[in-house]
Amino acid sequence: MSTPGNRNPQVWGEMLALGLETREAARVLRQASSETKNRALRALAAMLRRNAATILSANREDVAAAEAAGTSGAILDRLRLDDSRIEAMAKGIEDIADLPDPVGREMARWTRPNGLDIARVATPIGVIGIIYESRPNVTADAAALCLKSGNACILRGGSEAIHTNGAIHDAIAAVLGITELPGSCVEFVRSTDREIVGRMLNGLGGAIDLIIPRGGKSLVARVQEEARVPVLAHLEGICHIYVHEDADPAKARAIVRNSKMRRTGICGAAETLLIDRMILDSVGVQVLRELHEAGCEIRGDEAVCAIFQGAVPATEQDWRTEYLDAIIAVKAVDGVDDAIRHIETHGSHHTESIVTEDTRAAEKFLSALDSAIVMWNASTQFADGGEFGMGAEIGIGTGKLHARGPVGVEQLTTFKYVVRGTGQVRP
Repeated sequence: MSTPGNRNPQVWGEMLALGLETREAARVLRQASSETKNRALRALAAMLRRNAATILSANREDVAAAEAAGTSGAILDRLRLDDSRIEAMAKGIEDIADLPDPVGREMARWTRPNGLDIARVATPIGVIGIIYESRPNVTADAAALCLKSGNACILRGGSEAIHTNGAIHDAIAAVLGITELPGSCVEFVRSTDREIVGRMLNGLGGAIDLIIPRGGKSLVARVQEEARVPVLAHLEGICHIYVHEDADPAKARAIVRNSKMRRTGICGAAETLLIDRMILDSVGVQVLRELHEAGCEIRGDEAVCAIFQGAVPATEQDWRTEYLDAIIAVKAVDGVDDAIRHIETHGSHHTESIVTEDTRAAEKFLSALDSAIVMWNASTQFADGGEFGMGAEIGIGTGKLHARGPVGVEQLTTFKYVVRGTGQVRP
C-alpha cells in the first residue's frame, strides 16, 4: 500500500502495522477498569524511580550531543533531566492515578416525554498520535494521561531526545508487560526518519483519531498544515502580564520576575509586559530594574526607553514574538481597555495575567479576554496541568473547539449518547 509522495514503502508498511496493533489495543483499553489502569500507573511511577539511573545516563548522552550541535540554552533546559525532574514525573503519574476516572462519567441525563432515557457519557477518543520535541517528560506524561483516559497512543519524540525517550518507554513497556493492559496501548517510534511524521499525519490508514503536537512553531505549523486527522495544538505561547495602576508593588515585582525568569523556555513564560502609564516611572521602573538585574533583556516602546536606560527600542515584531529566552517586550498602556486591545491584537490566546488590587479592573480583564487561560495576581508560569491539579498535561490547547488550556485526562475524552428505551418506536 502506498500514499502520494511515499518514498519508503517499508516505513509505510511498518507504520500501518503499528497503527493496526494500536487500534486493537485501544478497543481493549477502553473497557479496562479504573482499578486496572490505576495499578498500571502506580507501577509505572515506581518503575521510573527504579530506572532513574538508566534514564539519566541516556539523558546525558542526548544532552552531550545537543551541546555539541550548538543547541540553544532554552532547548537544553527542556531536554535535560535530573533526579528532581524524574521524581516530578513519577509524582505526576501518581497524581493522575488519584484522579477520578474520566471514562464513563455521566455528563448529563434526561428523560423524554415518550419515556426514552438519554445520557451523555464520556468515552475515550481512541488512538492519539503525539509528536513532540525536546521534552522527554512528555513520553511519561502522555503515556500516563492516555492510559488513564482509556486512549491508546503512538509517541514520536524528537531525535534530540531519542535515547532518553527510549529509556523511559522501556520502563513503560516493562510495566505493561506485567499488567492486564495490552503492550501496544503505548507505542513508541524509535526511528528518527522524518517520513514517519508524515505517515502519522496521514492517519495511518484510519488508525489515528487525533494528533497532538508538542514542540516549536515550525513543528506545530507543519502538523496543522499537513494533518489529515483532527489536531489539538497551540502554535505559540505569547503570554502577557499587565501591571495595572492599582497593582501592589511587591506583588508586581515578584509576579513579573517569576513569570519571565523562572524558566524562560516554557510556553507559559511571559513574553510581553504591559505597564499602566500612570505608574510607569514608579512601580514600572522597580519592575524593570528587577528584570534587568536578573539578566533579562528589555525591549521597550518609546515611553519605556525614555524612563529606563537599560531598555533597547522594540520593533513591531517584538509584540508578536515568543522569545523562549531571557528577553521581554515592554509597552506602556493607557488603562485596562488599552491593555486588552494590545493583547487581542498581538497575542496567541494562551495565557494572560493582570496584577491589580482593583477588583473591577481585574474582572473586566478576566471576562473580556478570549485566551485559554486568564489570571489575576498570579504568575503565568502556573499555566501547567500539574499546577492545575491535573497531574500532568500533554499541552495547552488554544483553539476554540474541544479542549482549551491544559490538556489533561478529561480533555482526552469525547462523549456519546446512551439511549435506554422500553420498546418505543417513532411514529
